Amino acid sequence: MRDTKENIVLIGMPGVGKSTIGVVLAKILGYQFIDSDLVIQEQTGRLLKDIIAEDGIEKFMQIENDVNRTLNPRNAVIATGGSVVYGKEAMEHLSKIGTIIYLQLELPALSRRLGSLKKRGVVLRKGQSLKNLYEERIPLYEKYADITINERQSTIQKTVNRIVNQLEERKQKK
Repeated sequence: MRDTKENIVLIGMPGVGKSTIGVVLAKILGYQFIDSDLVIQEQTGRLLKDIIAEDGIEKFMQIENDVNRTLNPRNAVIATGGSVVYGKEAMEHLSKIGTIIYLQLELPALSRRLGSLKKRGVVLRKGQSLKNLYEERIPLYEKYADITINERQSTIQKTVNRIVNQLEERKQKK
């Protein structure tokens, strides 16, 4: 029988390193790597920032929810967009097919890492600041996380090692 939790799903704010860490983690585990933002771009034929600009935030989040709730890989590390946690169906699906890992980073460090939010295709409502967005999303990341990895003063390798260790510990407890 297929293990339903055979994937690893990375969630967290934009700029925490989900894609970068995901690629390294996939190499170490021998898994495939999927960036759900790239899947959205591939399926729509448009950049995230263009979808948001042309269709609006609500439509973008519907597309994001639809794409993520239909992903069904085996042995994959999936890096999601920061706004994936707004999609209830997507998160329920991802929770069934994978272990959800929340990459946590404090606001000041996150702020330093991020360049232009609009160029990145970040879902930011009119008048919303990064601080507002951060405060709105943290409870959702915490709600869905199976494992939380704090990246405070961490390198990519240290974060990947922490993830691998946490996954091993979980496996041993089963």
